[in-house]
Amino acid sequence: MTRYVIRPDVAIRLARDHAVIPPEHELLAPALLRSQVLSLLFQSVQRGELTAHDAENALGYVRRLKLRLLGDRVLQSVAWDVADELGWPDTYDAEYVALTRLQADALVTLDERLAQAAKRLVAVAPVDDLT
Repeated sequence: MTRYVIRPDVAIRLARDHAVIPPEHELLAPALLRSQVLSLLFQSVQRGELTAHDAENALGYVRRLKLRLLGDRVLQSVAWDVADELGWPDTYDAEYVALTRLQADALVTLDERLAQAAKRLVAVAPVDDLT
């Protein structure tokens, strides 16, 4: 079984593509993913990029996705250290890197800047590896 940490951009892409995740993959994310997905979809509707109906469908897909959400003290402590080590101004992205470091085989993100920075600490995989 391959364990992947996914970011909100990836969760929304999977929803858009109606992706089917093979059973040999396990998806993980920090608990903050739920709020970030909600916020990104809301912003897309506000900008006119999505209809409210399409955003609700995407949100439903993400809610149904077999996804293990984590957010314990150890994750927060490692995220703090990751943000400090990489010189980041906050810990949001660091939670994804920290979770990958602690429990996964690779991080999946569409954010090239994040992927380049994260490669210093963890393996990074393309979104196509999920399907």
